Amino acid sequence: MAYSLLASVTFSLPMTHPVFIVAVAMLIFLLAPLLMQKLRIPGIIGIIIAGAIVGPNGLNLLARSNTIILLGTVGLLYLMFLAGIEIDLHGFKRHRNRSLVFGTLSFVFPQVIGTAVGLLLGYTLPASILLGSVLSSHTLLAYPIARRQGISRNASVTTAVGGTIITDTAALLVLVIVSASTRGALDAAFWLQLVGALGIYVVAVVIGLPRLGRWFFRSRWASATTDFIFVLTALFAGAFLAEVAGVEGIIGAFLVGLALNRLLPEQSPLTNRIHFVGESIFIPFFLLAVGMLVDVRVFAGSVEVWQVMFGMTTAVIATKWLAARVAQHLYDYSPEETWTTFGLTIPQAAATLAATLIGYELRLFGDAVLNGAIMMILVTCILGPWVVARYGQQLAAHEERKPYDPRHAPQRILIPIANPTTADLLLQLTLLIREPDSDEPLYPITVVPSEGENSAEQVAFAEKMLSHAVAYAAGADVPVVPLTRVDHDFASGIARGMTETRITTVVTGWDGRPSDTGGMFGSVLDPLLEQTRQRAIIARLMNPLNTTHRVVLLIPRGLDRLPGFPATVRTIKLMANRLGASILGFVVVAWPEPYQEQFEVMKPDVPTNFVRIGEWDVVLRSVQDNLGADDLLIVLTVRQSSPCWHPAMEHLPGQFAQSVSENLVVLFLSEIERPAGARHSAATA
Repeated sequence: MAYSLLASVTFSLPMTHPVFIVAVAMLIFLLAPLLMQKLRIPGIIGIIIAGAIVGPNGLNLLARSNTIILLGTVGLLYLMFLAGIEIDLHGFKRHRNRSLVFGTLSFVFPQVIGTAVGLLLGYTLPASILLGSVLSSHTLLAYPIARRQGISRNASVTTAVGGTIITDTAALLVLVIVSASTRGALDAAFWLQLVGALGIYVVAVVIGLPRLGRWFFRSRWASATTDFIFVLTALFAGAFLAEVAGVEGIIGAFLVGLALNRLLPEQSPLTNRIHFVGESIFIPFFLLAVGMLVDVRVFAGSVEVWQVMFGMTTAVIATKWLAARVAQHLYDYSPEETWTTFGLTIPQAAATLAATLIGYELRLFGDAVLNGAIMMILVTCILGPWVVARYGQQLAAHEERKPYDPRHAPQRILIPIANPTTADLLLQLTLLIREPDSDEPLYPITVVPSEGENSAEQVAFAEKMLSHAVAYAAGADVPVVPLTRVDHDFASGIARGMTETRITTVVTGWDGRPSDTGGMFGSVLDPLLEQTRQRAIIARLMNPLNTTHRVVLLIPRGLDRLPGFPATVRTIKLMANRLGASILGFVVVAWPEPYQEQFEVMKPDVPTNFVRIGEWDVVLRSVQDNLGADDLLIVLTVRQSSPCWHPAMEHLPGQFAQSVSENLVVLFLSEIERPAGARHSAATA
């Protein structure tokens, strides 16, 4: 039996056994980054070098088979998709002119210089133009490094990522046009088909896909597994249809990421799963496939290869650096931002390889250009990540030194869980307001009544509910400390848990029904508000929050003078930014300009617009008239002991709960004074 098993495995190079291929690949994905970490070199460089060593031009341990090519293509599409879902849409819209200008510069400079280099090397005009397009594109190979450094939403990074769609689209269109011209098919029918098909595709993805995603995530079929499969289906179907429309699949993958950006908020379990699968499996396969293209032996016997490689590599580095420097002068970027922009746009891989191979097949390029392009890919794929790793770290340190008041104090969030059916929505809300750099765990809590003979069974049921909360948060890679309290009163048990763990925010659910006791919420939440002074977020959630299109905010007069207002502004803007939503604020019996100013100076960037409501009597109608189906209504309020309290505040939550079907959040500002040594400067950078 053992002999027959061994006989079924062929030990000839290159190894073709599928299990062996996967085993070697996984070993490389594990060890190469660890070795590079010891050398203080980005881990992705190690995978590229390892691919060159084990590939057909190295030890010939593995062939660049169809399996490697398939998984590498999937990894490239995944990389572009991640760039699309990670981009700060508000920053992208605010800096869209920057992205357009920088993308144009990053395309034109290499295109012109590359064409000139081709003519100097004696190539024909079509071959020279195609050589320029080879240099003009770039691949966001170093983007995962920028994301891990926490600078993915920096203005320069957003501009570079946004410029990618301009640069790569233009480069690939040049490829399509040159290819058609060599076949004599550059006629009116070609242009009509290209423009028409591409226009239909863009409209379908940008307009239709977000609506389809919002409907699906709200449907009864939505679950952790089906949501993930839906996203993957959209990614690969969108990439394929982009090729049908006449452009490369990487453009489609990026557009799909942009279209689903609002539906995949940061720190959500679904987004974490998407990143985990891509960064641990698919993207490393892309890096491995790129490394397998390298063949250093071709430089041993050809001076032309050296000339072509030197000319191409020098041209691409010089022109990408020139584009970054021009952007620095236009937009006043710091040196760290300029170098990071350069590092993001220097790696050549996807479109570069596609244009080179097509040019080789059309006999516009010879072996010298093919091998020179592959070596240029290796050099730039090593240089780009190294630059981003070095200067991105400095940029991240500079960002942390900016004044930022609300994040100085530790953020500890308590989530009382009593209803398993609404626990996921509460946890989703909690992850949206959690600070991205917080090391504090979440504290889900259940309170078991101390009276009764079946207390042990109730404790066991409570622990089961908490285990679900732990699993949900683990999906978002967030630490959790579950709490169980036995108390005669639910409110007292929650308040005691808040005191014992020094909680700063409590997030709890509400069914929206009017109180039988004449209070605001009922016999549990009203006593809890009386016994605590921390910020309280009471949510009646009907739909997944990732389908939110706009945050509608109600602010009574005088709340901006309370100590908890700056932190509340930060929380609301953080939530809206992660949801890709804008903010419409209603200020009751006060002028909106001071509130508008406080929101505008606080990070992150979110479009805001504030209007005035002159009387308390028209608050309900004014808000209802401006509330859409995909809006999230947030009512800011205070406890009755606050000097900003108004009697109308007591009835507003119940009135809104009965009259609107959208998600509703009632946020009670913290009444705890800021410590004496705390800084009071808002984030204005």
